[in-house]
Amino acid sequence: MTSTHDIVVDQVQESRVGTTNFDNLIFGKTFTDHMLECTWRDGKWETAHIKPYGPIMVEPSSKVFHYGQAIFEGMKAFKDAQGNVHLFRPEDNWIRFNESAKRLAMPTVPEEIFMDGLKKLVDLDREWVRQGDGVSLYLRPFMIASENGVAAAPSTEYKFMIVMSPARAYYRGDVRVIIASQFSRAADGGVGYAKAAGNYAASFYPNNLALEEGYQQIIWTDAATHEYLEEAGTMNIFVRIGDKLLTSPHNDRILNGVTRRSVIQLAKDHNIDVEERRVSVKEMNEAAANGELKEIFGTGTAAVIVPVLGYKHEDFVHDLPAVDDSYATLFKQKLSDIHYNRVNDEHEWLVKI
Repeated sequence: MTSTHDIVVDQVQESRVGTTNFDNLIFGKTFTDHMLECTWRDGKWETAHIKPYGPIMVEPSSKVFHYGQAIFEGMKAFKDAQGNVHLFRPEDNWIRFNESAKRLAMPTVPEEIFMDGLKKLVDLDREWVRQGDGVSLYLRPFMIASENGVAAAPSTEYKFMIVMSPARAYYRGDVRVIIASQFSRAADGGVGYAKAAGNYAASFYPNNLALEEGYQQIIWTDAATHEYLEEAGTMNIFVRIGDKLLTSPHNDRILNGVTRRSVIQLAKDHNIDVEERRVSVKEMNEAAANGELKEIFGTGTAAVIVPVLGYKHEDFVHDLPAVDDSYATLFKQKLSDIHYNRVNDEHEWLVKI
C-alpha cells in the first residue's frame, strides 16, 4: 500500500485486463481493476483511497436508499495512436458535479480529490484504455448519502467514488423517437440541470412505453405546455432546419452537457449558423412537412453523437431524409479526431495522463 498526494493506493496483485474480452463488451457491465473511494464525515473529507474494485459496505438505512441523495458524472478517457491517454474536458465535469452536489444539499468535492484522484486512477488502470475509433474508458464519478437513519433530512455522511468501465459504441442500431406530450423529465425550479440519479429513474417508465411502440428514445418537452423541445432521452437535442442548427438553451430543466457545448463551439468554428433558443414542436413539424427539417441528433458523453432517423408526435410520423452534408457526421468525426489526438486541440480540451 502506497500514498501519493494524500491518495492511498492499494494495488491489485494481478490485473484482470488480460482475461477481458474487449471485442464483446456490454456497456457499463465490465469494470477495471481499481476504484476510488473517499468519505465525507464530521464536516470534512477524509483521505481518498484507490483500492481493488469490489462491493462497498453500507447499511440498509443509508439515506441514499430512502431520500435519493445521489449524483453522478459521465466522462471518458481515450488512447491515441502513440499510446498516450487523455481525458476530455474533465474540469467541466468536476464543476458540474459540484453544481449537482449543491442542488441536492451534498458537500462539494475539492479539486485535489476529484481531479487528482481521477488522474491517478486512470493512470493506474491505463492498460484498460484501448485504441481504436469508438473505443474508450467510461469514467463514472458518483456520490451517495451513506449516513444510516431514516429521518427526512440531508445526510451527515457521504461517499464519493469513481469506477471505470471499458466501452465501445453506446448505440449500435437505428434510433427513432417519440416526442413526449404527457410525461415530463423536469420542471421549473427542479433538479433537471443536475445529474441527479432520480432524474434517470423517472424516465424509465415512459421510455419503456416508447419501446413497446417500436421507438428507442423520447424527446422530452417542457412540463408546462409540452410545446417546446428540451432533451432527447439522456442526451441534449439538436435540430437542423435548412442550414441552421438549433438547440434548447441551458436552464434549470436542461443539463448543460459537455458534448453539447463542444458541438456548439465546433459549429462556430465551421461557420455554421447555430442558435441556442426554444424550439417548438410545431416549428419542427412544419419544417418536416415542407422539407426544411434536415436533421435531428442527440449529444452526450456515452453516445457522443446519435442521429435520429425518425420521430412520432401524437398522430404525426416523420422519417428524416438522408443528407450529404450531415452536421451529425461532421461533428462526430471532428470530436473523434480530438478525442484520439489526431488534430490540433486548439481549444485545449484534452488533458494528458
